[in-house]
Amino acid sequence: MKAIRVHNTGGPDVLRYEDVEAPSPKAGELLIDVEAAGLNFIEVYQREGLYPMPRPFIPGSEAAGTVRALGDGAKGFAIGDRVVSQNVNGSYAQQTTVAADRAVKIPRGVATKTAAAVWLQGLTAHYLTTSTYTIKRGDYVLIHAAAGGVGLLLCQIAKKKRGAFVIGTASTEAKRTLAREAGADEVVDYTTMDFAAEVKRITHGAGLPVVYDSVGKNTFDRSLDCLHRRGLMVLFGQSSGPVPPFDPQILNRKGSLFLTRPTLNHYIATREELESRANDLLGWVADGSLSVHIGAEFVLSQAAESHRALEGRKTTGKVLLVT
Repeated sequence: MKAIRVHNTGGPDVLRYEDVEAPSPKAGELLIDVEAAGLNFIEVYQREGLYPMPRPFIPGSEAAGTVRALGDGAKGFAIGDRVVSQNVNGSYAQQTTVAADRAVKIPRGVATKTAAAVWLQGLTAHYLTTSTYTIKRGDYVLIHAAAGGVGLLLCQIAKKKRGAFVIGTASTEAKRTLAREAGADEVVDYTTMDFAAEVKRITHGAGLPVVYDSVGKNTFDRSLDCLHRRGLMVLFGQSSGPVPPFDPQILNRKGSLFLTRPTLNHYIATREELESRANDLLGWVADGSLSVHIGAEFVLSQAAESHRALEGRKTTGKVLLVT
């Protein structure tokens, strides 16, 4: 089969399109024919060596496709089932394996590509808005990178499902339009405007109970200034770079603030929690109440081009590799 492998860390050109041996499912695993793999910034960090991986390796953990074979003891699935997972063993490939208890069946009414596009980022948006901070109707919230893959889903869930007043940030007018269409009430150009001042203007000086920040270094300090007393800073990404070390006393001085750095796996640790979030997420897609924006599709051999587009902020919504 064909797959993308990384032999040496570096730029996008280290993503090599190669012939590799097809995997076989181990006990408790499913072998799936990959139809679409979702791109995520963690694969950029792994490719660059910021998150070390044993080499050579096939990048990617998020994929949707069809079950081709079952390992011994793999229960709850049959050959031909369409499934999606964020824990596959290398999704930049024509075939991959996944533990059966980490896969979920794709319901009727949801296309396989759509499931791949919404899965990891949709689960992230779900836990951020329902568990990390449980948004209440009427809450004012700030969502950075509101036209990104997670951002567009966050806007929709926060506005349509939780009843929040959504303030988004985005760098171009095209992206701001997308954020508004996804439910953002106000959208700020955070590259030219003081977004913290805009938040204070919009909230009449009251500030916010929560900020969702996937940008990191470039927005972190001013994001803290957007919060009201005992507000929560949710730092769930670092697309502009990691936040430098800082004195925790800053949280005290700015109003006894809370800071969390969550990750999805801790919010779907059990099968029951995974299925609960999946039922919500895929149900919203199936009934049309959650729109999934696929910003770009690249064939598997174009993995290097897909990473250049992702890193260059040239995409909106979700980026897919298709086989």
